[in-house]
Amino acid sequence: MKKLILAIILVTALPGYTLAAGGIALDTAPIDTGDRESQARGAQTYVAYCLGCHSLKFMRYSRLAEDLGLDDAQLQALMVTSDKPGDTIQNVMPAKQAEQWFGTKIPDLSVVSRSRGSDWLYTYLRSFYADPTRPLGINNLLFKDVAMPHVLWEQQGLKQPVYTTNVHGQKVIEELEPGLPGRLSEAEYDQQVADLVNFLDYVGEPMKQERQQLGLWVLGFLVIFFGLSYALKKEYWRDIH
Repeated sequence: MKKLILAIILVTALPGYTLAAGGIALDTAPIDTGDRESQARGAQTYVAYCLGCHSLKFMRYSRLAEDLGLDDAQLQALMVTSDKPGDTIQNVMPAKQAEQWFGTKIPDLSVVSRSRGSDWLYTYLRSFYADPTRPLGINNLLFKDVAMPHVLWEQQGLKQPVYTTNVHGQKVIEELEPGLPGRLSEAEYDQQVADLVNFLDYVGEPMKQERQQLGLWVLGFLVIFFGLSYALKKEYWRDIH
């Protein structure tokens, strides 16, 4: 039993330990799974800046329109890779050329919010900085030596790293400070990223909101059922006790 309890504690603490080992605290993504307008804005950002490389092969345009309440004009504006609403959302970049250009396979992002987590995505998209030593001139605090370019740099601008020396004498980044300004203010960019992450969270589990609502009903049923069962038990055992 002690070994089982210890194993549970270790598994529970593992995500926090990994985070501590990385040395970067994740920011909480300010998303709302029920905010369809935010997700629709995120879909527009995704199509404009992400779909060129990253597909969403488990999501269909028709499902997107139905869930997010998009009209025909809004749906047509998103359908840049197909003219059939029933098609899945595919990227336009050939896989072989992409791997040659970036040195790695371009991942599909259908379930990235489930594998990485919304907080990770939100922090990642806000952690790019200028790094002249890298082939593309950028790097990322959360994903060191990342191959992906900072596709939203025109909106955010390019941040500059501020270095310090740690207790081991190693040069590390202490913080990121404003550098080349972007088109959006910091608050506006954070909102754009939040909308994009909210959209990816929806794509990763379209039934998430319904599942959570159903879960509340199930818990309510269990509470009522427990009360009735307890009352019935007392009635059966009344003469004995």
